[in-house]
Amino acid sequence: MTALTDYLRLVKFSHTIFAMPFALIAFVYAWKTCDTSSLSLPILLMQVVGCMVFARNVAMGFNRWADRHIDARNPRTASREIPAGVISPRAALWFVGANALLFIVLAATINPLTGWLSPVALAVVMFYSYCKRFTALAHLVLGLSLGIAPVGAYLAVAGSFAVEPCILTLLVMTWCGGFDIIYALQDAEFDRRHSLHSIPARFSARTSLAISIALHAASIAALLLFASYLPQRWPLYAGCAVFTAIIVMEHILVTPTRQRNIGIAFGTLNGLASTTLAIFLIADMSI
Repeated sequence: MTALTDYLRLVKFSHTIFAMPFALIAFVYAWKTCDTSSLSLPILLMQVVGCMVFARNVAMGFNRWADRHIDARNPRTASREIPAGVISPRAALWFVGANALLFIVLAATINPLTGWLSPVALAVVMFYSYCKRFTALAHLVLGLSLGIAPVGAYLAVAGSFAVEPCILTLLVMTWCGGFDIIYALQDAEFDRRHSLHSIPARFSARTSLAISIALHAASIAALLLFASYLPQRWPLYAGCAVFTAIIVMEHILVTPTRQRNIGIAFGTLNGLASTTLAIFLIADMSI
Protein backbone atom coordinates (compact mmCIF):
# COMPACT_ATOMS: atom_id res chain seq x y z
CA MET A 1 0.00 0.00 0.00
CA THR A 2 2.90 2.35 0.77
CA ALA A 3 4.42 1.72 -2.68
CA LEU A 4 1.07 2.41 -4.34
CA THR A 5 0.79 5.68 -2.41
CA ASP A 6 4.29 6.65 -3.54
CA TYR A 7 3.39 6.13 -7.19
CA LEU A 8 0.10 8.00 -6.79
CA ARG A 9 2.06 10.94 -5.41
CA LEU A 10 4.60 10.60 -8.22
CA VAL A 11 1.94 11.10 -10.89
CA LYS A 12 -0.15 13.57 -8.88
CA PHE A 13 -3.17 11.32 -9.42
CA SER A 14 -5.47 13.94 -7.90
CA HIS A 15 -4.73 16.20 -10.89
CA THR A 16 -6.62 13.77 -13.14
CA ILE A 17 -9.58 15.96 -12.18
CA PHE A 18 -8.36 18.62 -14.62
CA ALA A 19 -8.93 16.63 -17.85
CA MET A 20 -11.26 13.80 -16.83
CA PRO A 21 -14.42 15.96 -16.57
CA PHE A 22 -13.94 17.23 -20.12
CA ALA A 23 -13.46 13.69 -21.40
CA LEU A 24 -16.75 12.77 -19.73
CA ILE A 25 -18.47 15.78 -21.34
CA ALA A 26 -17.24 14.65 -24.77
CA PHE A 27 -18.24 11.05 -24.04
CA VAL A 28 -21.80 12.01 -23.13
CA TYR A 29 -22.03 14.41 -26.08
CA ALA A 30 -21.02 11.63 -28.48
CA TRP A 31 -23.44 9.25 -26.78
CA LYS A 32 -26.28 11.71 -27.29
CA THR A 33 -25.47 12.72 -30.85
CA CYS A 34 -24.12 9.55 -32.49
CA ASP A 35 -25.56 6.13 -33.25
CA THR A 36 -24.57 4.07 -30.21
CA SER A 37 -27.02 1.20 -30.66
CA SER A 38 -24.20 -1.29 -31.28
CA LEU A 39 -22.10 -0.17 -28.31
CA SER A 40 -22.02 -1.27 -24.68
CA LEU A 41 -21.70 2.16 -23.13
CA PRO A 42 -20.84 1.09 -19.55
CA ILE A 43 -17.95 -1.05 -20.80
CA LEU A 44 -16.85 1.68 -23.19
CA LEU A 45 -16.89 4.23 -20.38
CA MET A 46 -14.64 2.01 -18.28
CA GLN A 47 -12.28 1.65 -21.24
CA VAL A 48 -12.13 5.43 -21.70
CA VAL A 49 -11.52 6.05 -18.00
CA GLY A 50 -8.83 3.37 -18.00
CA CYS A 51 -7.11 4.98 -20.98
CA MET A 52 -7.26 8.36 -19.24
CA VAL A 53 -5.60 6.94 -16.12
CA PHE A 54 -2.87 5.10 -18.02
CA ALA A 55 -2.09 8.12 -20.23
CA ARG A 56 -1.97 10.37 -17.20
CA ASN A 57 0.44 7.98 -15.48
CA VAL A 58 2.69 7.98 -18.53
CA ALA A 59 2.65 11.77 -18.82
CA MET A 60 3.42 12.54 -15.18
CA GLY A 61 5.73 9.58 -14.60
CA PHE A 62 7.84 10.50 -17.62
CA ASN A 63 7.80 14.18 -16.63
CA ARG A 64 9.10 13.37 -13.18
CA TRP A 65 11.80 11.13 -14.67
CA ALA A 66 12.87 13.70 -17.29
CA ASP A 67 12.95 16.51 -14.70
CA ARG A 68 14.61 14.55 -11.90
CA HIS A 69 17.87 16.53 -12.01
CA ILE A 70 16.06 19.87 -12.30
CA ASP A 71 13.74 18.93 -9.43
CA ALA A 72 16.72 18.00 -7.25
CA ARG A 73 18.16 21.53 -7.62
CA ASN A 74 14.88 23.32 -6.93
CA PRO A 75 14.07 23.64 -3.20
CA ARG A 76 10.32 23.57 -3.99
CA THR A 77 10.56 20.21 -5.80
CA ALA A 78 13.54 18.51 -4.15
CA SER A 79 11.23 16.41 -1.98
CA ARG A 80 9.52 14.81 -4.98
CA GLU A 81 9.73 11.04 -5.08
CA ILE A 82 12.61 10.55 -7.53
CA PRO A 83 15.07 13.23 -6.28
CA ALA A 84 14.20 12.26 -2.70
CA GLY A 85 15.08 8.62 -3.44
CA VAL A 86 11.62 7.26 -2.66
CA ILE A 87 11.30 5.90 -6.21
CA SER A 88 14.37 5.16 -8.33
CA PRO A 89 14.70 6.53 -11.88
CA ARG A 90 14.75 2.97 -13.23
CA ALA A 91 11.56 2.07 -11.36
CA ALA A 92 9.88 5.23 -12.64
CA LEU A 93 10.76 4.29 -16.25
CA TRP A 94 9.39 0.78 -15.76
CA PHE A 95 6.21 2.34 -14.42
CA VAL A 96 5.98 4.62 -17.47
CA GLY A 97 6.60 1.73 -19.86
CA ALA A 98 4.02 -0.52 -18.23
CA ASN A 99 1.36 2.20 -18.33
CA ALA A 100 2.20 3.06 -21.95
CA LEU A 101 1.74 -0.57 -22.95
CA LEU A 102 -1.54 -0.85 -21.05
CA PHE A 103 -2.77 2.38 -22.68
CA ILE A 104 -2.01 1.20 -26.21
CA VAL A 105 -3.52 -2.24 -25.65
CA LEU A 106 -6.67 -0.85 -24.04
CA ALA A 107 -7.08 1.84 -26.73
CA ALA A 108 -6.80 -0.86 -29.41
CA THR A 109 -9.71 -2.74 -27.85
CA ILE A 110 -12.02 0.27 -28.31
CA ASN A 111 -11.89 0.74 -32.07
CA PRO A 112 -9.23 0.77 -34.84
CA LEU A 113 -8.90 4.57 -34.87
CA THR A 114 -8.21 4.90 -31.15
CA GLY A 115 -5.73 2.05 -31.44
CA TRP A 116 -3.77 3.64 -34.29
CA LEU A 117 -3.77 7.07 -32.64
CA SER A 118 -2.72 5.87 -29.18
CA PRO A 119 1.06 6.17 -29.86
CA VAL A 120 0.46 9.70 -31.20
CA ALA A 121 -1.31 10.63 -27.96
CA LEU A 122 1.58 9.26 -25.92
CA ALA A 123 4.09 11.19 -28.04
CA VAL A 124 2.23 14.43 -27.34
CA VAL A 125 2.00 13.93 -23.58
CA MET A 126 5.65 12.88 -23.31
CA PHE A 127 6.93 15.67 -25.56
CA TYR A 128 5.75 18.26 -23.04
CA SER A 129 8.39 17.14 -20.54
CA TYR A 130 11.20 18.61 -22.66
CA CYS A 131 9.49 21.80 -23.82
CA LYS A 132 10.66 23.98 -20.93
CA ARG A 133 14.21 23.43 -22.18
CA PHE A 134 13.62 25.38 -25.40
CA THR A 135 10.29 27.26 -25.45
CA ALA A 136 8.18 29.46 -23.21
CA LEU A 137 5.13 28.00 -24.92
CA ALA A 138 5.49 24.86 -22.81
CA HIS A 139 2.31 25.90 -20.96
CA LEU A 140 0.26 25.48 -24.14
CA VAL A 141 1.88 22.13 -24.91
CA LEU A 142 0.80 21.01 -21.44
CA GLY A 143 -2.68 22.28 -22.24
CA LEU A 144 -2.69 20.34 -25.51
CA SER A 145 -1.56 17.15 -23.77
CA LEU A 146 -4.58 17.44 -21.47
CA GLY A 147 -6.83 18.79 -24.21
CA ILE A 148 -6.61 15.68 -26.38
CA ALA A 149 -8.62 13.81 -23.74
CA PRO A 150 -12.07 14.97 -24.94
CA VAL A 151 -11.17 14.15 -28.55
CA GLY A 152 -10.10 10.67 -27.48
CA ALA A 153 -13.31 10.14 -25.53
CA TYR A 154 -15.40 11.28 -28.50
CA LEU A 155 -13.48 9.01 -30.88
CA ALA A 156 -14.09 6.08 -28.57
CA VAL A 157 -17.85 6.48 -29.02
CA ALA A 158 -18.16 7.91 -32.53
CA GLY A 159 -15.17 6.31 -34.24
CA SER A 160 -14.61 9.49 -36.27
CA PHE A 161 -13.58 13.11 -35.81
CA ALA A 162 -15.93 16.07 -35.34
CA VAL A 163 -15.63 19.79 -34.70
CA GLU A 164 -17.28 19.81 -31.27
CA PRO A 165 -14.66 17.83 -29.31
CA CYS A 166 -11.93 19.90 -30.99
CA ILE A 167 -13.58 22.98 -29.49
CA LEU A 168 -13.31 21.30 -26.10
CA THR A 169 -9.63 20.68 -26.83
CA LEU A 170 -9.16 24.40 -27.45
CA LEU A 171 -11.01 25.14 -24.21
CA VAL A 172 -8.82 22.79 -22.18
CA MET A 173 -5.60 23.88 -23.89
CA THR A 174 -6.11 27.58 -23.15
CA TRP A 175 -7.58 26.98 -19.70
CA CYS A 176 -4.70 24.72 -18.59
CA GLY A 177 -2.12 26.92 -20.29
CA GLY A 178 -3.51 29.90 -18.40
CA PHE A 179 -3.45 28.31 -14.97
CA ASP A 180 -0.05 26.69 -15.59
CA ILE A 181 1.36 30.19 -16.12
CA ILE A 182 0.00 31.10 -12.69
CA TYR A 183 1.59 27.97 -11.20
CA ALA A 184 4.93 28.72 -12.89
CA LEU A 185 5.18 32.08 -11.10
CA GLN A 186 6.58 30.13 -8.15
CA ASP A 187 9.65 29.07 -10.13
CA ALA A 188 10.28 32.19 -12.22
CA GLU A 189 13.60 33.08 -10.60
CA PHE A 190 14.80 29.47 -10.53
CA ASP A 191 13.93 29.05 -14.22
CA ARG A 192 15.83 32.21 -15.17
CA ARG A 193 18.94 31.10 -13.27
CA HIS A 194 18.92 27.67 -14.91
CA SER A 195 18.01 28.79 -18.45
CA LEU A 196 14.61 27.12 -18.37
CA HIS A 197 11.80 28.60 -20.42
CA SER A 198 8.40 29.74 -19.18
CA ILE A 199 6.17 32.78 -19.55
CA PRO A 200 6.97 34.00 -15.99
CA ALA A 201 10.70 33.45 -16.57
CA ARG A 202 10.58 35.52 -19.76
CA PHE A 203 8.20 38.28 -18.69
CA SER A 204 7.27 40.15 -15.52
CA ALA A 205 4.60 38.79 -13.21
CA ARG A 206 2.18 41.47 -14.41
CA THR A 207 2.68 40.58 -18.09
CA SER A 208 2.54 36.86 -17.33
CA LEU A 209 -0.79 37.23 -15.55
CA ALA A 210 -2.10 39.36 -18.42
CA ILE A 211 -1.24 36.51 -20.81
CA SER A 212 -2.95 34.08 -18.46
CA ILE A 213 -6.08 36.26 -18.44
CA ALA A 214 -6.04 36.39 -22.26
CA LEU A 215 -5.81 32.61 -22.45
CA HIS A 216 -8.67 32.23 -19.99
CA ALA A 217 -10.76 34.67 -22.02
CA ALA A 218 -10.16 32.36 -25.00
CA SER A 219 -11.25 29.42 -22.81
CA ILE A 220 -14.55 31.10 -21.99
CA ALA A 221 -15.09 31.95 -25.66
CA ALA A 222 -14.48 28.30 -26.58
CA LEU A 223 -16.90 27.21 -23.87
CA LEU A 224 -19.61 29.48 -25.24
CA LEU A 225 -18.99 28.14 -28.74
CA PHE A 226 -19.28 24.55 -27.53
CA ALA A 227 -22.39 25.51 -25.57
CA SER A 228 -24.06 26.56 -28.83
CA TYR A 229 -24.16 22.87 -29.81
CA LEU A 230 -25.95 21.82 -26.60
CA PRO A 231 -29.59 21.98 -25.55
CA GLN A 232 -30.26 25.49 -24.30
CA ARG A 233 -31.49 24.66 -20.80
CA TRP A 234 -30.80 26.16 -17.39
CA PRO A 235 -27.99 23.73 -16.39
CA LEU A 236 -26.00 24.89 -19.42
CA TYR A 237 -26.29 28.55 -18.43
CA ALA A 238 -25.52 27.75 -14.80
CA GLY A 239 -22.48 25.69 -15.70
CA CYS A 240 -21.03 28.37 -17.97
CA ALA A 241 -21.67 31.04 -15.34
CA VAL A 242 -20.05 29.08 -12.51
CA PHE A 243 -17.02 28.13 -14.62
CA THR A 244 -16.52 31.77 -15.62
CA ALA A 245 -16.96 32.99 -12.03
CA ILE A 246 -14.34 30.53 -10.75
CA ILE A 247 -11.85 31.63 -13.40
CA VAL A 248 -12.43 35.27 -12.44
CA MET A 249 -11.94 34.38 -8.77
CA GLU A 250 -8.63 32.73 -9.65
CA HIS A 251 -7.34 36.02 -11.04
CA ILE A 252 -8.66 37.96 -8.06
CA LEU A 253 -6.75 35.68 -5.68
CA VAL A 254 -3.45 35.83 -7.59
CA THR A 255 -2.06 39.22 -8.60
CA PRO A 256 1.46 40.49 -9.41
CA THR A 257 1.89 41.54 -5.78
CA ARG A 258 -0.08 38.75 -4.09
CA GLN A 259 1.02 35.23 -4.98
CA ARG A 260 0.51 33.37 -1.73
CA ASN A 261 -2.78 31.95 -3.02
CA ILE A 262 -1.27 30.15 -6.01
CA GLY A 263 -1.88 26.73 -4.45
CA ILE A 264 -5.58 27.41 -3.92
CA ALA A 265 -6.01 28.96 -7.36
CA PHE A 266 -4.13 26.18 -9.15
CA GLY A 267 -5.50 23.09 -7.46
CA THR A 268 -8.72 23.80 -5.61
CA LEU A 269 -10.36 26.33 -7.91
CA ASN A 270 -9.46 24.65 -11.19
CA GLY A 271 -10.55 21.25 -9.94
CA LEU A 272 -13.82 22.81 -8.81
CA ALA A 273 -14.23 24.58 -12.16
CA SER A 274 -13.84 21.44 -14.29
CA THR A 275 -15.95 19.23 -12.05
CA THR A 276 -18.79 21.72 -11.69
CA LEU A 277 -18.87 22.42 -15.42
CA ALA A 278 -19.03 18.70 -16.22
CA ILE A 279 -21.90 18.14 -13.78
CA PHE A 280 -23.98 20.96 -15.25
CA LEU A 281 -23.25 20.21 -18.92
CA ILE A 282 -23.90 16.49 -18.55
CA ALA A 283 -27.13 17.34 -16.73
CA ASP A 284 -28.07 19.66 -19.59
CA MET A 285 -27.53 16.88 -22.13
CA SER A 286 -29.35 14.29 -20.02
CA ILE A 287 -32.58 16.07 -19.13
